[in-house]
Parts: sequence; C-alpha cells; structure tokens
Amino acid sequence: MRVVLDTNVLLAGLATHGLCDALVTLIYRDHVVILSEHILGEVARHYRGKFKATKSQADAAVAILRSASEIVEPAAVPPRTVRDKDDLPVLGTAIAGEATCIVTGDQDLLTLGHFRGIDIITPRTFYDRLRGS
Repeated sequence: MRVVLDTNVLLAGLATHGLCDALVTLIYRDHVVILSEHILGEVARHYRGKFKATKSQADAAVAILRSASEIVEPAAVPPRTVRDKDDLPVLGTAIAGEATCIVTGDQDLLTLGHFRGIDIITPRTFYDRLRGS
C-alpha cells in the first residue's frame, strides 16, 4: 500500500510512545511511505517547536524519514478543497504519489473522508485495518 503520513502522525511516531510509534514502524516496514518537502519541513519545524528537539535532532529525524520514503512534489489542489491551506500540500502529496490513503489526526482532512479516491483515515482506523488483514 502507498501511504501518506501527515505531520501529526510522524511527530507522534517520533516523539511519543504509543499507537503512532508502533504504527509508523509497521507502515515503514510493510508499505511505501510517500512524503513531500512540505511535510518534512513541517516535521522539522514542529519537532523543534512543540517537542523542543535540537536542530541536529530535527535534521537527523528528517534525514531518516527522507531516506526511507518516496519524496514527491505535491500536485496542485484547488484552494477551496479544505479550510486550512496548509492541508493542500498533504492532499497534493497523496495525488502526486498515487497514494492509497492519508493517515492523519487532522480533523479538517478527516472530515473529507476521501479525496479523489484516496481514503483519509485516523491512525487507529489504519491500525485496525492492518490487524484485520
């Protein structure tokens, strides 16, 4: 499966222990993760800001994610698709990377449910799907 992991899921996987930590490990092991420089930039910025990581820690985390992921240039998405314009590159990443789904905790994205045939689901829903298969 080709999966876009949103910034909030990646940060939870990097900085906390729990569902997202386990899920990110499983997804990277068994699936293709698609990211963009936009998502990686958000990870670096928020890892340093919210989680107080040092610049070198954030750079190292981004380098690992970049090397283990397929990096794409986000496709253009009409601005009125979502309320928060920062979500447009996430949708564009999924389109450009021909993703099966986007895994996110972002309510604005989750409200869509689907976008151009791409499922938009929570980490818990994705985890439950993995367990069911």
